[in-house]
Amino acid sequence: MTEPIVLSYVQIAPLLAARKAGQMRATISPDLGLSTVEIVLEAEGARFPVGELLAWDDAEVMLDEENKCFVLQNDTIDEIRIFSEHTHWVRSLMPTTGAPTMLVSGTPMHRIKGIDPHADTLRKVKTIAPMTGRVLDTATGLGYTAIEAAKTASEVVTIELDPAGLEIARHNPWSRQLFSDRKIVQLLGDAFDVVEGFADESFSRILHDPPMFSLAGHLYGGEFYRQLFRVLKRKGRLFHYIGDLESTSGRNITRGVMRRLQESGFTRVIRHPEAFGVVALK
Repeated sequence: MTEPIVLSYVQIAPLLAARKAGQMRATISPDLGLSTVEIVLEAEGARFPVGELLAWDDAEVMLDEENKCFVLQNDTIDEIRIFSEHTHWVRSLMPTTGAPTMLVSGTPMHRIKGIDPHADTLRKVKTIAPMTGRVLDTATGLGYTAIEAAKTASEVVTIELDPAGLEIARHNPWSRQLFSDRKIVQLLGDAFDVVEGFADESFSRILHDPPMFSLAGHLYGGEFYRQLFRVLKRKGRLFHYIGDLESTSGRNITRGVMRRLQESGFTRVIRHPEAFGVVALK
């Protein structure tokens, strides 16, 4: 089965430059930078090897939309954007020069200033390496954390609150392993409720990357932290993403997070400003 063609202004800019230069062929990525193909520049548009035609008018539209990704199917472009009936949030895929991020009500779910979402993920995972045994990922998002953890873990259990979030991930070429890697187990629901059903000491590592405090304050509370402590194995490690620890709001949230983690039983809580979070040890 041929994978859908997914494009953004990042791929379109050099394509239009090639057309302007009078070239008959060009190289482009059909999957937001993961691979490249050679396409033919025709009078009507750019012809992909699978037969899809990207009209020049549509290419010009994409060039002006720096916060949007599009799927090309049946010679037509559609923005990757969904309104969630579950959360009433608008979710969309936003390009970067590397892996894309997800916008939730206009807010990026990854760091994108001076770093791309894939590099951001690597920093988070590194804080509690080695990633071995069973791993809990409390917020699936685009699945980057689960995908990276699954490279060395025996199993990764990942929880997503919003079906619309998974639908955006299905359109994202960088998320394909989330749906193909057999070591990744997807669960749907609020992590606050789902974690209650796990057995004591059933995970060696926990990656807790919740939405911002204003959207999911209950995932920053002592009651939830006690559940995370319960399901974490002895000598296990938890990474908690917070945001910029040195910002005004970040400093306030970080102080409260560290205090509540310690009150929940974690023996040490260590700041990791390079990863915008803290590590808690059991």
